[in-house]
Amino acid sequence: MSALSQRDPDVAAIIADERTRQVESLEMIASENYASAAVLEATGSVFTNKYAEGYPGKRYYAGNQHSDRLESLAIDRAKQLFGAEHANVQSTSGAEANMAAYLATVEPGDTIMGLSLDQGGHLTHGSPVNFSGRLYNFVPYSVDRESEVIDMAAVRKLALESKPKVIVAGYTAYPRKIDFAAFAQVAKACGALLMVDMSHIAGLIAGGQHDSPVPHADMITTTTHKTLRGPRGGMILSTAALAEAIDKAVFPGTQGGPHMHSIAGKAVAFAEALQPEFADYARRIVENAKALAEALQAGGLRLVSGGTDNHLLLADCNSVGISGLKAQNALQGAGIITNRNTIPYDERPPYVGSGLRLGTPALTSRDMGPDEMKRVAGWILRVVKDPDGDGVRETVRQEVAEFARAYPVPGITDVKLAV
Repeated sequence: MSALSQRDPDVAAIIADERTRQVESLEMIASENYASAAVLEATGSVFTNKYAEGYPGKRYYAGNQHSDRLESLAIDRAKQLFGAEHANVQSTSGAEANMAAYLATVEPGDTIMGLSLDQGGHLTHGSPVNFSGRLYNFVPYSVDRESEVIDMAAVRKLALESKPKVIVAGYTAYPRKIDFAAFAQVAKACGALLMVDMSHIAGLIAGGQHDSPVPHADMITTTTHKTLRGPRGGMILSTAALAEAIDKAVFPGTQGGPHMHSIAGKAVAFAEALQPEFADYARRIVENAKALAEALQAGGLRLVSGGTDNHLLLADCNSVGISGLKAQNALQGAGIITNRNTIPYDERPPYVGSGLRLGTPALTSRDMGPDEMKRVAGWILRVVKDPDGDGVRETVRQEVAEFARAYPVPGITDVKLAV
């Protein structure tokens, strides 16, 4: 019996139930993935116990000689992985990384441009209910109404009119590649800094499946989970010119003691992403997303922008006569885990939404391929076309559970990540 089972059987039972859910469900939320057993071990290590306010070589507590070694290792690996001049690995989330990036470069009330939340942007890219929209003057840009992709000519026109201090590129529900070079040209034309939030596509960039923003951006924020397959946390990359401002904005600007146990997990994840086989993993994520998109479209489900270039796709549930919330809940009852989402120019409120966001990183980590994506698409179509049908969800759930158990979950039923 484990120490947790002996000390707190209630929590142990909940964790066991979650483990079963992950094993028997199909995880298709684009922002979720499975960390390796090594990442989980590092994240649950004795570094949980240590306070390490400050940075390597300049801490505010004693006993940090090993924290210094660990954080320096994580920084070196992050810089090597992405080819960046500077890396700060202390951010505890993507949202906090974004907060620090703003604090380092603009003042409250300054103008920033970011993609509107209802069009694929992130909460921290200027939503009025978020600190970003409350502290800064965000000018939102949009996708083209017809093509549903970003029109760089329109972005440039808006930037020249609004004269932002920072332009944000990088999104949470945008299924197409981002032209970072074009964004850099726009930023230069209006005298702005370019900030890239690569949280969703960090693993694709590390694996060579998406152009890197490093040659073009002044600062880059990211989470370390999602396609990067690390622990939950954040990171900021930047030019050497912004290094001091970024570090001060993280600590003491927005955070106290860093989570050294999470930094341990980040160091392991960076090392895993530096291995040659990670590039194949990233390639297979995109291959699977395209296979899934083709199968869903063939079955009559419309996809925003007509497909995908990355790890995610955004389905328009209006094409099957239901809302995104209805689709999400029906699929959850069938053991397929997704999330509702707004689509560009959505007429439904965000809590309901007309879209369904689906991703392939986690299924790819379980060693599924295009053939499996076609089978998964069949289940999705059965459910969303008959969300209230007698026995439909129950039947699909049984089929999904049997299918899912045949594909080991990294860190849970198999210690190796699928490559």
